[in-house]
Amino acid sequence: ACITAHALAAECHGKPSPDAKPNLNPIHTGDAVFVKSIKNAKLYTVGEGDEILNVLHLWGTPYEMGVAQGTILKEKATQLVDNVWSYLEQEVEQAINGTFHHLQPWFVDLVAEFGLDTGLDLTYDATRRYTGPYFEEEIAGLAHATGVSEAKIRRIHMIGELTKGDCSMYGAWGNATASTGALMQLRALDWDVDGPFRNFPQITVYHPTEARYGHAFANIGWTGWIGAITGISSKRLAISEIGVSFPDDTFGRESRFGIPFTYLLRDILQFDNSLQDAENRITHAHRTCDLILGVGDGNSKQFRSVQYSASVANFFTDTNMMPVADWHPRMNDTVYYGMDWLCPGFNEVLHTQLQKFYGNITAENTIREITSITQTGNLQIAVYDLTNMIVHTANARRDGSAGPLNAYERPFVRVDFNKLFAEQP
Repeated sequence: ACITAHALAAECHGKPSPDAKPNLNPIHTGDAVFVKSIKNAKLYTVGEGDEILNVLHLWGTPYEMGVAQGTILKEKATQLVDNVWSYLEQEVEQAINGTFHHLQPWFVDLVAEFGLDTGLDLTYDATRRYTGPYFEEEIAGLAHATGVSEAKIRRIHMIGELTKGDCSMYGAWGNATASTGALMQLRALDWDVDGPFRNFPQITVYHPTEARYGHAFANIGWTGWIGAITGISSKRLAISEIGVSFPDDTFGRESRFGIPFTYLLRDILQFDNSLQDAENRITHAHRTCDLILGVGDGNSKQFRSVQYSASVANFFTDTNMMPVADWHPRMNDTVYYGMDWLCPGFNEVLHTQLQKFYGNITAENTIREITSITQTGNLQIAVYDLTNMIVHTANARRDGSAGPLNAYERPFVRVDFNKLFAEQP
């Protein structure tokens, strides 16, 4: 979310249903199944039945990786781009007609004056100088292989700066996870489950072949999507993110001019070796939106949340977590946020569930009774165990599938990233 229309110090009024039920679905634990390979790409699947998702391994330069993904998954990558474009057109139409939409008011005004293509191009122009050239190179490769224009692919990747989403996170270590000794991290993505993304879940594992392009990392996202909002790296770093619609005045200002946060988060995964590296990157970045970011480091067993805007980059651990409120009490060895910065209803329930399992905050307990009872993660969830490099993930119901809609109600898939990062071409 970026440049959100809000009243400072207002609060969100949503809260989970008191009738929320635990998620008792089985967890899929099988190994990845090989599908096919081409030059610079190998495709596998994980999960079973309606929970199958692609695991795509890519090697080479950014351009070669773009070509490889666009070749091996040409149909799905093309559909993703086309469907996101149609979604943006629909959102703009609803915004101009005054009906419910997810777009930022400033962008609606821009489109009303200049049209959707130009509005997105102006947004891109405001971010281009702050964006690494390897993103453009990968887009060029994807365009070459799919036949979709570079401009169209580039435009849809601006969506993170234009939309409003609610999400949740936690980081837990030490006494909070005493039963396992692991650093645990949650990334729960609450976004538009009527949009196109739920139909294209994919784990894309990048294996750069040149040091200047970083190290191996995984983008837990969607086919043909190169920005990152969920992911883990071979350096044991993982990311979480929350769009802030209800900030207080400590956030200061926002800006349209800077690096898109989906690219900054990917840079953390692709290039940073430690939490300190990530903090330095965030501190010195030209930032845009009001966000809360989360970065966990499995090597140091540390987690930081970040109050993020064009004006500030404030880093929090358990002893200085903000905001301080009766509905958001500090917890030893735990940092958490439910849906927004100022969101009493969800934060209270998330705190209650974390406290219930304090000392035994595990992936299984998170799935069974933390995300499900807090009712967070409608589109996608990743529960990271950064000590053992295991991720449990779930996605919203795809078209043609059975069962409940929301990811937090559906079966999860267990993925061993030690194996994924060890994959050879």
